Amino acid sequence: MTVTAAPASVQPKPPSSLAPAAAPTPASAVSPAQKAERERYVALAFCWADLLFELDRNGALTFASGATEAFVGRKPKDLPGTPLADLFAPEDGPLVNHFLKTVYARGRHDNEILRLRRLHGPNLPVSVAGYHLDGKFFIAMRMRAASLASASDHVVRDQKTGLVNHEAFSEAASQRIKQMQELGQKAEVSVVALAGLADLKTRLGAGAADQLMSSVGAALKANSVDGDTATQIDDDKFSLVHQATVDLASIEEQITLLAKRADPTGEGVTVEAASLDMAGADAINQEDLAKGLMYALSSFQKEAGAEFRLDKLSANIGTLVTKGVNEVNGFKRMVAEGKFYVALQPIIDIKTGDIHHYEALCRFEQGAPGESPYRYITFAEETGLIHDFDLAMAKKVIEWLSKMPRNNDKYRVAVNISGFSIGMPGYVEGLHKLLKANDWTKGKLMFEITESSRMSDLESANAFIQGLRKKGHHVCLDDFGAGAASFQYLSALEVDVVKIDGSAVKNAQKAPKGRAFLSALTELCSRLGVETIAEMVDSPESLAFVRDCRCDYVQGFLFGKPSANLADFTPLPHGNLFKKR
Repeated sequence: MTVTAAPASVQPKPPSSLAPAAAPTPASAVSPAQKAERERYVALAFCWADLLFELDRNGALTFASGATEAFVGRKPKDLPGTPLADLFAPEDGPLVNHFLKTVYARGRHDNEILRLRRLHGPNLPVSVAGYHLDGKFFIAMRMRAASLASASDHVVRDQKTGLVNHEAFSEAASQRIKQMQELGQKAEVSVVALAGLADLKTRLGAGAADQLMSSVGAALKANSVDGDTATQIDDDKFSLVHQATVDLASIEEQITLLAKRADPTGEGVTVEAASLDMAGADAINQEDLAKGLMYALSSFQKEAGAEFRLDKLSANIGTLVTKGVNEVNGFKRMVAEGKFYVALQPIIDIKTGDIHHYEALCRFEQGAPGESPYRYITFAEETGLIHDFDLAMAKKVIEWLSKMPRNNDKYRVAVNISGFSIGMPGYVEGLHKLLKANDWTKGKLMFEITESSRMSDLESANAFIQGLRKKGHHVCLDDFGAGAASFQYLSALEVDVVKIDGSAVKNAQKAPKGRAFLSALTELCSRLGVETIAEMVDSPESLAFVRDCRCDYVQGFLFGKPSANLADFTPLPHGNLFKKR
């Protein structure tokens, strides 16, 4: 397999503003002290490293030594002329670029974690050090400890930023903090807010905005402990674990510069960073520390826009841990003990008025009767626990189906799956194991994918969907039409049904061109062999509207609120609005 060159945007040639201020010292003018220092570094690098490279000022290899065949599948003599970025995973390109710029600017940079691109098998995380003196540029690498390598290489990442998701961050962050404490080092957890980021991304357009987010992610990773303990909290807030010696003002300056360079107006964004009070963290065990960090991320995520204030970070980590442990353990206990039940809402054939299937919705026993489960589900999504709940809900629905006659097609139920869960190997494995043990559910158990924006890898998501369909389970894509990305999902994901978002249906009824838009959408789906469900149909007028737009199915309070008792839908409320055959 040929390793392709990295895009020009991530080639490691530094801009003049980041190159050393003075011209490289000519070889003939190298002082004895400089020569001795360089030779000492090379000697030490040979002792420390598995690989040693020398680069030219364009970032291409001029010399290679070490077990290169084992690491990158090529002999040392074949590597000169190869851009350094080509040796690493493409998604690490911005991080490679940032690393080289840092070495050019500072003369030395140690302990950067990057992933070598391998011909066979998964990418290999390595610890990288760089050294620049009198025009010579050396790179030394060694393999990381297996435990840390496997943990870093299999986490779920955001495709645009390369940052890990909330749960992986909380676990990795707590692990790194405890490891540093054992070494007598101090770690800090900081939040970085980018005011004006949404407006900047609008000015840039999709391609340039993605490139900016990749650069921001690379900068945060470069400043984080182990090069991989940073995450995105929401659209304009990020968090990272870093050594106490890291200067937050420097991080603010780096990201400010990235944004200004990207912005055609030169305005950029306003960057602010602040740290949690970590006093007492050494007395907290790793598991509880992870829960406290998850709770903190959830709290910061809820504070949107102008309401978010960095001075709230003065909260002590011990206080957050206490709250986090109580919240997380309480939710996990509620799920493990099955303290929730299934409420069903019918999805109705718009032509016949017959119930095609039911959507399974959850209701928690500890809430007030009829209380919305929104706050529980939101908490699960924000703390990375939603995949545990999704699997528990699937088990609960299968348990319900097992009590119904198996030879009757009227008992068909769709269970929700968060887009976040699809990216969790534990959930995917658990669900397939559950379906294998209950193969009688094919044709009866359907799946509805919610929060599709949380799917970071559409190719993998589609593979997951096709796995369900091959087992005989129909798959529906929820929230369709709520944003421009819906059409990207429809193109990339092969599903049986799409559910048109209720807000899109209501907006279409209000807008002058709404009927034409919704009709065109259903026509597109029909041509693709995908059926459509219109949700939030709550009035006879809404029913007439979506019928005129040729939707296939409807769902809404007009036909009954979610209920655990199927008798509530017999006869079907407002069934007289359908023309029976």
